[in-house]
Amino acid sequence: MRTLALIAWLVALLLATPVAALAQAKLRLVATTPDLASLAEAVCGERVTVSSIVPPGSDAEEYQPRPRDLERLRGADAVMRVGVDYDLWLDRLLGQAQNAALARGAPGYIDASVAIALLDVRGAAVGPGHQHGSGNPHYWLDPANAEIITGNLLEALARLDPPGAHHYERRRIAFLDRLAAKRGDWQRALAPYQGQALIAYHNNWAYLARRFRLNLAGFIEIKPGVPPSPAHLASLLRTMREKDIAIIVRQPHEPARNTGFLASRSGAAVVVLAASVGALPETPDYFGLIDYNVKALAAAFSQRGKS
Repeated sequence: MRTLALIAWLVALLLATPVAALAQAKLRLVATTPDLASLAEAVCGERVTVSSIVPPGSDAEEYQPRPRDLERLRGADAVMRVGVDYDLWLDRLLGQAQNAALARGAPGYIDASVAIALLDVRGAAVGPGHQHGSGNPHYWLDPANAEIITGNLLEALARLDPPGAHHYERRRIAFLDRLAAKRGDWQRALAPYQGQALIAYHNNWAYLARRFRLNLAGFIEIKPGVPPSPAHLASLLRTMREKDIAIIVRQPHEPARNTGFLASRSGAAVVVLAASVGALPETPDYFGLIDYNVKALAAAFSQRGKS
């Protein structure tokens, strides 16, 4: 009877333990943005709980951290940031969280920008607005950079979870295979419009424009976060007429007033693009983000050609 009771206890323990143990064994990764979270989910799968500090549709550069963000970091095994002066607010959060696993140089600290060929690198910027002397931080909008971002993540995951290294590697390879196929589709969609010029509200699009050989001819914001002057708008209007620019790009959260003014005076079309996952309903993940932007641009250029 004692043996049967012991066996019954062991069976009950085995049935009850896996779910609880699995929940405890899962790594907890906190990304600063939905873009990094989407890429992390593609690589991590079920072995890691991934969350984003910045909610979808919010401006990550202007984000104001909340108390729940601090609690999330205190319980995290890893943090993944954009870097390049983009999510500077994270530094203060990390200091307050006092989680040694997430400190710079610790195994759980992941800077996704490592090995990225940055654009617009300048000296330290001063003055109003969120300027980036270290380089343009919107590098995830070049789909080729997703390979580097996920490579940085894979390296960190292998340190944090050696038994899961092959799992993460397999998932990343599957992601890269899908990315390669989609990149071919995206290249073909925008190939007819290489060299075409456009105006953007903010300089989010340098990496996307470089990848698809588009020409960013000007920006409505002279300095990020600072509204344009009437003189600057007049200068942009002259540029649009001289270069026959018929497309203006803005994000959903950016003001429509100035883009609308330029469109009404020039006859250009305003194209709303998403610079981040979740900024529009059509962009629930990384593939949806790039797919939507490519299709929107191709449609706008195509319509221009018919007019």
